[in-house]
Amino acid sequence: MSNTKDFIVELGTEELPPLSLETLAKAFHDNLVNLIDDANLEHQECSFYATPRRLAVIIKQLSVAQPDKTIERQGPAVIAAFDPEGNPTPAATGFAKSCGVSIEQLEQVETNKGDRLSFQFKEQGKTAEQLIPELVQTALNKLPIAKPMRWGDYDHNFIRPVKWLLLMLGDQIVPCTIFSCKSSNITHGHRFLAEGDLTLSTANEYLELLENHYVIADIQKRKDLITQQVNKLAEELNATAVIEPSLLKEVSALVEWPVALAGNFEKEFLSVPQEALISTMSTNQKYFHLKDNNEQLMAKFITISNIQSFNPKAVIAGNEKVIRPRLADAKFFYEQDCKHLLTEQANKLKEVVFQNKLGSIFEKTQRIQSLAKEIASLLLIEVKNVERAATICKSDLVTNMVSEFPSLQGIMGRYYAINDGENFEVSSAMDEIYMPRFAGDKLPSTDTGICLALADRLDTLTGIFAIKQIPTGNKDPFALRRAALGILRILIEKELPLDIDHLISLSLKGFSNLKLDIDSECNKQLSDFFAARLKAMYLDQGIHNTVIQSVQALTLSTPLDIAARIHAVQTFNDMQEAKSLAESNKRVANILNKSAANYNIESVDKSVLSETAEQALFDKIEEIKPKVGSLCQQQQYSEAFLLLVVLKPAIDNFFDTVMVMTDDEKLRQNRLALLNQLRNLFIIIADISFLQK
Repeated sequence: MSNTKDFIVELGTEELPPLSLETLAKAFHDNLVNLIDDANLEHQECSFYATPRRLAVIIKQLSVAQPDKTIERQGPAVIAAFDPEGNPTPAATGFAKSCGVSIEQLEQVETNKGDRLSFQFKEQGKTAEQLIPELVQTALNKLPIAKPMRWGDYDHNFIRPVKWLLLMLGDQIVPCTIFSCKSSNITHGHRFLAEGDLTLSTANEYLELLENHYVIADIQKRKDLITQQVNKLAEELNATAVIEPSLLKEVSALVEWPVALAGNFEKEFLSVPQEALISTMSTNQKYFHLKDNNEQLMAKFITISNIQSFNPKAVIAGNEKVIRPRLADAKFFYEQDCKHLLTEQANKLKEVVFQNKLGSIFEKTQRIQSLAKEIASLLLIEVKNVERAATICKSDLVTNMVSEFPSLQGIMGRYYAINDGENFEVSSAMDEIYMPRFAGDKLPSTDTGICLALADRLDTLTGIFAIKQIPTGNKDPFALRRAALGILRILIEKELPLDIDHLISLSLKGFSNLKLDIDSECNKQLSDFFAARLKAMYLDQGIHNTVIQSVQALTLSTPLDIAARIHAVQTFNDMQEAKSLAESNKRVANILNKSAANYNIESVDKSVLSETAEQALFDKIEEIKPKVGSLCQQQQYSEAFLLLVVLKPAIDNFFDTVMVMTDDEKLRQNRLALLNQLRNLFIIIADISFLQK
């Protein structure tokens, strides 16, 4: 009899939420595998599978039982277990009785608390069959389900009603009941294409058995099949299919047996901005859109059916019938919106609340306008376009199209601005104010768009901080972390030398009429928030924490300058001399922290220098100091580090031959002053002593 067997669990349900399917499947797998590991059941590779109607986990070569283990119980100290005559005391007899053995069967062991009575016994491991039901139930109970539901008269709840439970170890059913379903070796194929029960012999047959009955249980295989079918159909139509990963993920979670079908819609709908049509097709209908060789949207789509129909034309006709009224709505919304200027729509924003304590969206646009103009002035940008764009930057929020498709905010604003006759800068800024929308998204390309994007995010950040709704943990309802990262990306990647503390102060001034309790602590919290986001951003880029700390220790507030320093320290840290120089800086910092307060170390008296090593170090510092200063003024920090590296031999020689804390007070003060000059020469770029942490 084998000591290992393949294990499978499949939970059959009513249709699971497509956006959660992959997350649920992976969580079920991870939970169960972790519990099995904790139970000390050995196994080989593990896999998870999921379709709209099932969650499954297969574990190869699972041990049929836990290993036996030796357990030692320690009793009273030997000195207390026996009287002077060697007779057992009540402590000894009581311990023996609790172990179910005689005194003679007890052993004596040495411990760090002296010799004690001991009893060892073997505990037989539980079988996998005994353990699995509870482990599976616990794994299911721990799934990340936001809104569990109840069904029938049962007391339990789950994300959807449970219909069947397949639970097998090898070729045997593991007997149990979960969610009122008794375990079996029965699974089910496609709801419409394969009626009836399917009996499973072993886990190895699972995927093939389901596929023979029109169910592809492997999520990635379904994605690959959908991609292949969609691209093949598109090629036949002389088109290019746009397969967004998020839509592919959702569609693959809606079907068990994907079949791609192509449909058409009337070309008159192409007069509507293509983003609106695409949003209608993908959001409402889960269709993939097609583009021609000129990257223009075509009046065609590809849908993924969950059934292999004997009459595919009827399925296509049904989809064409469904999409037509949705496209007609989009066309109607667009045409109606175009009848009203964005300047007219702006007044409606007075009725739209941004935040109860921060006023309406209209008031927010006024603050954006004021702040964006100040940013433009700092950057020597033409204010006229900025002022005009800020006036209408949120007007599309009250249009019919954006009310129906919120994700089109800004995009539709650009189209409506063009329709109103606004110039390129102003119309582009309608969309660019929201850039970057997500991590890795493109940044605003126009000066006007940059000013509005910064002002909009700064207004939201400073306003929410001013009313004390600072993000905590995972709670960030106003997406302030994303806003801060967006600001930092714009300032750094667009090479804008703006001081973030100054921008915070300018933004907070915009709330003066609201009589908010804004104090210096608010400014500090905002500065710390940006510093934390900057650190997180560079950690994500793979830059070591000590490198970031070495720059942030200087409490600088111009992100572009901070970025240049971080990259310079990163390059320096890879140099051969970095470790030694960092150690020296750490040593210098420690010496100065302990002793410098008692001395005047602002300048070095050259006439007091008595040792060759200290004279050489002084001369080298004097030689490169102006060059380092000049390079740092130009933010050429990497080049400055190359000069500082030249100091290494002089620094090493100094510490090898010179005693800083000599008994001669005058010499001691002068040497501390020399170390202070050395420290200041490095600290002008970063505190590289942090590289020693």
